[in-house]
Amino acid sequence: MFTFVRNGIPVIALSMLLAVVGTTAANAAEELDMGRSVQTALENSPRMESSRAQIDAAEDGTNAALAEFFPTATATYSYTRNDHPKPDRDQPRSTWSNETQTSTITQYDDDIYTLKFNVTQTLFTGFRLLSSYQKALLNEEKVAASQANEELSLMLAVQESFLNLLKARESVRSAEDSHARLTSQLMVTQAFYDVGLKPRLDVLQAEVNLANAEDTLLQAENSVATTQARLDTLLVLEPGQADYVGELAYVPFTMSLDDCLVEAYQNRPDMVVMRKGVEIASEDVTIAASGLYPQVSASFDWSSTGNDMAVRGQEYDRTEFSEWSFTLSMAWTFDFGRTWYSMRQAEGVERQFRADEANLVQEVTYEVTSMHLKIAEAEERIKVAQKGLEQAKEGYRMAVARYQAQVGTNTDVLDAQDNLTSAESNLTTAMADYLIAVAQMYVAMGRANPSLISNYDAPLPELEPVEVEEEAAVEDPNELSLSIQ
Repeated sequence: MFTFVRNGIPVIALSMLLAVVGTTAANAAEELDMGRSVQTALENSPRMESSRAQIDAAEDGTNAALAEFFPTATATYSYTRNDHPKPDRDQPRSTWSNETQTSTITQYDDDIYTLKFNVTQTLFTGFRLLSSYQKALLNEEKVAASQANEELSLMLAVQESFLNLLKARESVRSAEDSHARLTSQLMVTQAFYDVGLKPRLDVLQAEVNLANAEDTLLQAENSVATTQARLDTLLVLEPGQADYVGELAYVPFTMSLDDCLVEAYQNRPDMVVMRKGVEIASEDVTIAASGLYPQVSASFDWSSTGNDMAVRGQEYDRTEFSEWSFTLSMAWTFDFGRTWYSMRQAEGVERQFRADEANLVQEVTYEVTSMHLKIAEAEERIKVAQKGLEQAKEGYRMAVARYQAQVGTNTDVLDAQDNLTSAESNLTTAMADYLIAVAQMYVAMGRANPSLISNYDAPLPELEPVEVEEEAAVEDPNELSLSIQ
């Protein structure tokens, strides 16, 4: 058996490797940014499917209410079997009379077939039909607003999870940098200890800090996995099916508080839902009061009777027995106050909805105001955190340099390292909090902004630039020990 080899790799093995690589590339995870993640969630979420089903049901309810305006038609076909003695069929129908009246004995067959047809048109119901139709239209609009509110809620959940994932990834990167710095410091401290320039206590302190950094790194990595699993759940995706891409980048938000409040009052779906609820309650009052008015209707009836299935008349009288009639009726019901108090009850429900609407306005005012203040606070925190990060980097660089020059202590380096890690975490947290606050503000105003792209041509605030400086070079421990000797 011969095996062809190319560049030291068997051809068969190379083919299998290429096949595996091709399969892996075909099954590569789809890259999703924040906007596409929100869109995927809206398309796949069962919550949205439930909302769409409610809209379909509301539309059918509106059509059903509209159909109440049209006449109703009823067709009835019946069969009756009579059980009574019959006279001689050859004899004519007998009659008798007396001084006061004349009666006729009608001869019946055993089998009677009857066909009836009725058309009824409602003319006036005390505005009940009109109010019911308007109520159905309002309910349709209310359900549509509820779906919009559900979409905003899901969008915010996805955005918060996405931003928390980016924050967790930044925490992992910061933890990895911290671990690398502490590993380097341990190597330097160990080198100094080996040549007798530093006590064993410095080595132990460096080892303890390195172990704590490893623990922090493990927690950060687990936070990334947990947050990504939550995001997969919101998007209804299998683990590893999506690769979420993005970064914590500043997005300007320059709307004034008054503009935010005006837009929230007009566009928030829950405000629309509440307004529609008030209007529906008003229609319920009209519906309840409809019983105080007379009910007017018109009907047309036609019927035919016969002793066979074709209803072609009786056997004793072959003349087809059919008739029609037209009726115009008005009914006015007096129910001893039941309708009156039902109307009063509906009016109470309407007042309740109006009070709930006023309360919702107050809650929306507070929510939008607090979000606006939170955005301003996070924006200032970003500036402070950037300045603190610059100072922490410079402090760490100086502490490492002083320690290597034998004029600083190991504790100074470790403290400076902790300060640098905290400063990185503060900046990451401030940026994530700012973006989450912006996302919450858009939802609080009732505006969909899946990618958090600014809709305003506003300049970026004058933030302190984050410049990544070269950290102090750490000499190789072996070279350091040789120089010390």
